[in-house]
Amino acid sequence: MANKLQIQGDESVLLRVTHSNIKSFSADVRFSLQMTVEAVKEKLWRKCGTSVDSMRVELYDDTGAKVSDLSDNTRPLGFYSPQDGFRLHIIDLDPSSVTSGGWLEDTSLVEKYKISDEAYDKLDGTFRKFKEKIGHQHSNPESKIPDNYMEDLCANIKVGDRCQVEPGEKRGVVKFVGRAETLAPGFWVGIQYDEPLGKHDGMVKGKRYFDCPPLCGGMVRPDKVKVGDFPERDPFEEDEI
Repeated sequence: MANKLQIQGDESVLLRVTHSNIKSFSADVRFSLQMTVEAVKEKLWRKCGTSVDSMRVELYDDTGAKVSDLSDNTRPLGFYSPQDGFRLHIIDLDPSSVTSGGWLEDTSLVEKYKISDEAYDKLDGTFRKFKEKIGHQHSNPESKIPDNYMEDLCANIKVGDRCQVEPGEKRGVVKFVGRAETLAPGFWVGIQYDEPLGKHDGMVKGKRYFDCPPLCGGMVRPDKVKVGDFPERDPFEEDEI
């Protein structure tokens, strides 16, 4: 049985969250031990869609053994003595809940919108029209990209620089600057991202341009790169991991 915990300071705990109706749902969420159970449920509601009034929450330890039901909404989370690696399991008590019936996981249950090819061809701004436009541009000799494309933007970018890449404000370090024979003409910048947000390990289409861990490498145009004081982000600066 859980014993009342004396909470000092703003301590927090990292818990795995699972859901009774959404089998594929699993997330690591950080909670303050000073949060009430009701506040915990409100945070979980934003994550999974189960309403606070329809939610029962169970706490399990890192061996899978049940520790307690979080049944008293007024108590702080710390009362139940959770530890990093424990699991909160959400049970949705509402049979008509948006999470029931597999609607959030099985796309085959969702009615698909269908349109004939003839009707689709009459629409403007479609992906098909975009592909046709790009195809015409690539077949036009006048649209060929010059070998020095964006060379001027590389003047202030050098290997070893810390940088931020758009879109997404992805941070990393410059590992390559120059032409890439396996890519389109012009200048490219090779990036080793701080996190696995890339597409490769520095090898692109059989050609190695630099070395980095798997899925941490990216090749982007210089206009997407901003060099400067961009240190690695602290993973603990957010309230969730």
